[in-house]
Amino acid sequence: MSSPLKPQLQIHLCVLLWGFTAILGKLIALPATVLVWWRMVLVLMVLACVPRVWRGLRALPRQLVAVYAGIGLLVTLHWLTFFAAIKLANASVAATCIALGPVFLSLIEPWVAGRRVDLREMLLGVLVVPGVALVVGGIPTGMRLGLLVGVSSALFVACFSALNKRYVERADALLVTTLELGTGAVVLTAVLPWSNGHGFSPDVFMLPAPNDLALLSLLAFACTLLPFNLSLIALRRLSAFAALLAVNLEPVYAILLAIAVLGEQRELGISFYAGVVVILSTVLLHPWLMRSRRIPAAATLAVAEAKNLVD
Repeated sequence: MSSPLKPQLQIHLCVLLWGFTAILGKLIALPATVLVWWRMVLVLMVLACVPRVWRGLRALPRQLVAVYAGIGLLVTLHWLTFFAAIKLANASVAATCIALGPVFLSLIEPWVAGRRVDLREMLLGVLVVPGVALVVGGIPTGMRLGLLVGVSSALFVACFSALNKRYVERADALLVTTLELGTGAVVLTAVLPWSNGHGFSPDVFMLPAPNDLALLSLLAFACTLLPFNLSLIALRRLSAFAALLAVNLEPVYAILLAIAVLGEQRELGISFYAGVVVILSTVLLHPWLMRSRRIPAAATLAVAEAKNLVD
């Protein structure tokens, strides 16, 4: 296999696996909060067995530990709202909302980096508005709360991606992932027993049904850890343009999988899919804008690796 082709196939396999995240989120019967807790705990159980994570943690300055913990709270909020959007609407709606992440990022990242907003990036925000309007008109009224929650999830994606981009080179990627997910797991462990509104109840931590546990294992290992490690190999051999273009295709894979596996096209109108085309066309325009600004590959790699936590 030719050298340029192999990393391309690797990153598209990663994106396909990330696309299955929304499908599994729909199939798992657990509430979004419990689902996210189990996903984090299962991933952390594996990361805790990696010696370099513990060595890196001992050597990391406390200030950076606090930074990554804060980013971890944003990651947790993103996962909670993403899976809540799937439960309140469906996988296609949630995946479409996540497609708005790069648009939000184009407006938030300049503020985090301390630079001016490029007018071409502002254009992205304007172009996506008709697509959102079409999406709203193409979904049942009962799904609109899910759409709103999904949009907030995309906003959290943009926030933690911008921050990860700023701090990505200051620590090992596996260590960063461990700190961010560890923070989320600790917070949810403290909050979940009180979340039923009837006082303290540890029942939320009971072992899920065998079917849900099997799907959670797929979510944690096949859709999180496997693509994370594979993408670390592939992204470092791709140009910034090729990497971001591939990662931005994730909602396309997710929506096609939702049609094939869940038959969600029966729940949504033609206006929804017209809006999806508008939004995704805008998102796929983003790498071309980045290419013209000649943003270094390392910067794009940081955003791409941040998205490994998204789905």
